[in-house]
Amino acid sequence: MQESSPSPMVLRYFLLLFLVSMLLLGWLFWPFISVLVLSYLLTRLFRPIYQFINRRLPDFFASLATCTLVVLLVFIPLVFFVMALAQEAQGLYDWGRGAGATLGARLREFQTSPLFVHLQETAALLGYSLQPEDIGQALAGMARELGLFLYNQASNWAANLMMFVLGFFLTIVTIFFLLMEHDRLLNYIFRLSPLPDNQERQLFAKFDEITGAVLIGNGICAVIQGILGGLIFWMFNLGPPVLWGAILAVLAFLPIVGIGLVMVPATIFLLIKGNLAGAVLLVILYGMITVLIESALKPKLVGDRAKMHILLVFLSIIGGLNAFGFLGIIYGPLIVTAFLTLAEIYLTSYDRYVKKSVPR
Repeated sequence: MQESSPSPMVLRYFLLLFLVSMLLLGWLFWPFISVLVLSYLLTRLFRPIYQFINRRLPDFFASLATCTLVVLLVFIPLVFFVMALAQEAQGLYDWGRGAGATLGARLREFQTSPLFVHLQETAALLGYSLQPEDIGQALAGMARELGLFLYNQASNWAANLMMFVLGFFLTIVTIFFLLMEHDRLLNYIFRLSPLPDNQERQLFAKFDEITGAVLIGNGICAVIQGILGGLIFWMFNLGPPVLWGAILAVLAFLPIVGIGLVMVPATIFLLIKGNLAGAVLLVILYGMITVLIESALKPKLVGDRAKMHILLVFLSIIGGLNAFGFLGIIYGPLIVTAFLTLAEIYLTSYDRYVKKSVPR
């Protein structure tokens, strides 16, 4: 016996209830949105390892072994990094509190150098007075504010031990089940969605591509540049290496400018100090990192997966950092990817119908 179609009133009433239930579900899960997104991204990253282990072990043990690798490779190094970052950020803040006069005195030693005189003349043409005391106070203030910001970020995480343990536990548990239920979950979402199956898979495929590009490609290259940059800062005694390595790793995600935002001022600082050999060596090291990482390694890791205009990449990362904090490095490109993919689907599948329905 064929089931009769529901009346329009019944259908509208059911869809209203369904919409309300989805909104309540979203409100219920919203406090864990970062955990869920991070868990899904790490699941996609480690799923090939899970599939390899799953050939020899049952689902439960393969997922357990993969989660153990996630803990060893991601969370334990992250804990030590945050502890070192908090300590160095505290040191930078303490240094910035009383370094204004010291920096001014050091800069007065180089006040007669040709470079410093040229900078003063250029500043005078622009209507500014470039005095050593003012520069020292400005640099010390920037160091103090940067140290306070990073210390607060790292300390909040370290101080809220229970929240960290809870987030860590939820992330691992979510990854554990997502590894085993990934395909079933996607098929369930596809069944719920009214979009055609090929469009749903196109959207998720784009997410996977940008996730691989951001996490695997840009992420690995950013970590390498951060480690190398930290070693350079330690070698030249330019400041706390872990702190500056973290800053360089974040800047490495930005196209066009990248770690040059720190390396160029560091080179100028060495020139002002009169360390010409150190400045030349720093430029050479910066060029080697740029050529080897940006021009050789990153194209091989990223490939053609991140087909996004360089300006959109830049704005998505800056906007993501501003809106979501550190995780905005991931969220920003994902949001832009979702829009571009939906825009592509609209232009290929729905644009002609919308134009027909709009009266001219």
